[in-house]
Amino acid sequence: MPNIKQQKKRVRSAARQRFENLRYRSTVKTLTRRLEAAVEAGEPERVQTEHRELVRWIDRAAARGALHRNTAARRKARAARLAGPGAPAPAAPAAKPRRRLGRG
Repeated sequence: MPNIKQQKKRVRSAARQRFENLRYRSTVKTLTRRLEAAVEAGEPERVQTEHRELVRWIDRAAARGALHRNTAARRKARAARLAGPGAPAPAAPAAKPRRRLGRG
C-alpha cells in the first residue's frame, strides 16, 4: 500500500483506467460474438451492421490504448474475413494525425 499521497492518487486513477480499458476490450469481444452469430444466421444486412459497429469500437479501443494497434488490425482483418468477400468494408475516417502516447 502506498504511503505517499501522490502514489495513492495514482493507484486510484490506474484502477479507473483499467476498468475503462476493460470495458473497451469486453465490448469488442461481445461485438465479435454478435458478428459471428449474424454470419451463422445468414443475415447479410445484420452482418454488415455488426461489422461496421465492431470496426468502430476496435478503432476507438486502439486509439485510446486499450488495444495495441497490431492487435486491433488483426481483429479487424478477422472480422472482415468473417463478414465475407461480399461485405463492403466500412469507410475509414479521414486520417487525422494523432499524438503518440508512448504506449505500445
